[in-house]
Amino acid sequence: MMDANELIRKIRRIEIKTRGLSQNIFAGEYHSAFKGRGVIFSEVREYEPGDDVRDIDWNVTSRTNKPYVKVYEEERELTVMLLIDVSGSRDFGACGDSKKEKMAEIAATLAFSSIQNNDKVGVIFFSDKIEKFIPPKKGRKHILLIIREIINFEPESRGTDIDIALKFLTNAIKKRSTAFLLSDFIDNHDYSQSMTIANRKHALYAVQVYDRRDATMPNVGLVRMHDMETGRDLWVDTSSKTTRQSYAKAWYERQQKLSSITTKCGVDMASVSTDEDFVKALLTLFRRRK
Repeated sequence: MMDANELIRKIRRIEIKTRGLSQNIFAGEYHSAFKGRGVIFSEVREYEPGDDVRDIDWNVTSRTNKPYVKVYEEERELTVMLLIDVSGSRDFGACGDSKKEKMAEIAATLAFSSIQNNDKVGVIFFSDKIEKFIPPKKGRKHILLIIREIINFEPESRGTDIDIALKFLTNAIKKRSTAFLLSDFIDNHDYSQSMTIANRKHALYAVQVYDRRDATMPNVGLVRMHDMETGRDLWVDTSSKTTRQSYAKAWYERQQKLSSITTKCGVDMASVSTDEDFVKALLTLFRRRK
């Protein structure tokens, strides 16, 4: 865990970068993609040809002897939930940032985009259990608290169970929300049913953060590999073509399974590697929503 001064500096750097992104790039896309669920009364104005007669405010009309109609505006306030994977594998980063750092930037950008639209933001940190729940609130102070937790939070467990996180979202958040699931999706549990149920109740989006070394193994001879979730060490001969091919095949099959699950559950997904900018992937996700 980093000291207080280092933590403050890191929070400030992330705030400057992600707040600028949310203001200059995402503001319009976020607003148009994630709209409120209804309309609320705003004001009345004089009737104009073409107005729907069902919107006539008869009380005002009778008092003024002129036809007036009710004007409604979109109810913008949303609840945005960030489901953030804090399992051991998030510390991995061989080709750029660590997954943890990339997830922090993405989550912070989504959070700042949310508060600029007057939305509430909450967080569920999960490993193979629910590690911490921050109920949704508004405001910059709340967002900075979230970012601090994303950067400095130390989980009790190091495994991954997405099923538990999705079930918690469904049970804990009663009002319909827009939820972003941030994970590398290295998980052997079956979460397809809980994802389907969560997406029926909420608008769920999956954001995969991966390292390119998750997909391919370089030829660097005999190396000792460490499983960040189980703590096990294993010696691997990376010079073996068969070993490298098996490793790549396992990645491909996992990606195919992930794609199949999200498609079946009706969940839009974006994939971001630790060595690339996430802006394009998120913009594509936003625009797919329209």
